[in-house]
Amino acid sequence: MSPLSSYNPEPHVVLFPFMAKGHIIPLLHLARLLLDHRATVTLFTTPANRPYIDQSLSDDDITIIDLPFPVNIPGIPSGIESTDKLPSMSLFLSFAKATKLMQPNFENLLQTLPHVSCIISDQFLHWTFESATKFGIPSLGFNGMSAYSSAICRDASVNGLLSLHESPDEPFTLTSFPWIKLTRNDFDYPFNKRDPSSPLFDFIVDIYKALSNCYGLLVNSFYELEPLFVDYLNRESKPKAFCVGPLCLTRPQKVEPVLQNKCRWIQWLDKKLAQGNPVLYVAFGSQAEISPTQLTEIAGGLEESKVSFLWVVRKSGTELGEEFEDRIKERGMVVKEWVDQKRILEHEIVQGFLSHCGWNSVLESICSEVPILAWPMMAEQQLNAKMVVEEIKIGLRVESRNGIIEAESLKNKVKELMEGENGNEVRKRVKEVAEAARNSIKDGGSSWHTLSQLIKEIHLQN
Repeated sequence: MSPLSSYNPEPHVVLFPFMAKGHIIPLLHLARLLLDHRATVTLFTTPANRPYIDQSLSDDDITIIDLPFPVNIPGIPSGIESTDKLPSMSLFLSFAKATKLMQPNFENLLQTLPHVSCIISDQFLHWTFESATKFGIPSLGFNGMSAYSSAICRDASVNGLLSLHESPDEPFTLTSFPWIKLTRNDFDYPFNKRDPSSPLFDFIVDIYKALSNCYGLLVNSFYELEPLFVDYLNRESKPKAFCVGPLCLTRPQKVEPVLQNKCRWIQWLDKKLAQGNPVLYVAFGSQAEISPTQLTEIAGGLEESKVSFLWVVRKSGTELGEEFEDRIKERGMVVKEWVDQKRILEHEIVQGFLSHCGWNSVLESICSEVPILAWPMMAEQQLNAKMVVEEIKIGLRVESRNGIIEAESLKNKVKELMEGENGNEVRKRVKEVAEAARNSIKDGGSSWHTLSQLIKEIHLQN
């Protein structure tokens, strides 16, 4: 039993998401899921992230606690408290390391809470596992990756496959999964180097050392999607992986009808539905940095495809110009503000998703029965794209040349996904996978059962 306050007969879970939208969103879904499993939930965040979390959890009885974000971090402007607001992703490591300065405040506030059954933290906040150990609280890590990507990274690393060849283009075969062939270019920095030694590599090593002492690792996936890779992780590594997703299928927050009616992008999709024009949704996440040259090629490919599309442009987009938007206004829409991606994908007229293959986006696409046109950019997205196309066969891949996707190539792949036979095949397949996903999260399904048993197991121990 932890030394924190008096015993609580109900499980009390502390959640601490890393400060990035792609990391916050799944843990907000998990917070609601924990409530459905009759747990009490306390969530830690920072002041700048609080408004979004308040809005997302406005209908839920969850305690939210602010921790001041560290100030005077070299290179990070004052007031920046999430990675999607960073001037450049080159500052990610400084940002992530700075969060450790929050540890004393976190521990002080932790001691004021009613008895805590466990702490669930994002792996980038690995110092929280040290705090959990200090107070005798079981901890669970959350890394937001698929079991497939985690298993591939482990197999390639422990078997020395990433340093096997001089050239990053030279293929190698995975030891534990011999049907999978990769090159070093399929991995992000620093693992695309023969010698990955670097400050970022050291940070990743620290994460896995900390995770190895946790009670378990929560995986935002479902066992039926990737059983071989879940089994591999649980056989070959620690801590045990628990599949509790897809978290995006958790009971959604309520959306007032008046707010639904104000979304111009939903109104536009409704119009396309009335016209019977299938729509391609285009979005590359909140952190991708896309060059003006690449934006121009994407714009050209979408325009030349003659397919209706809704394109969400984040950090950049002014380079597209008003002329482009005027030319495509009858069958295309460019959105430059935040959107509810899940609502867009769930709209029945959306029949394809040109995506960077962030894991949240892959899961949302699966659960919405929308096939993917994969264009990975960073982190483990190359591996996610490989899984989407080759392993679970719910999408197609757009190829780049010298790191650039050319307009002609994109046009052809868009038409293939939206109108071709291959597109029809992956569309049928994603419906099957979506059904399995829905079954896993239902009462009695694999993910529901896993989380239910895990909560009971941890709560009874302390």
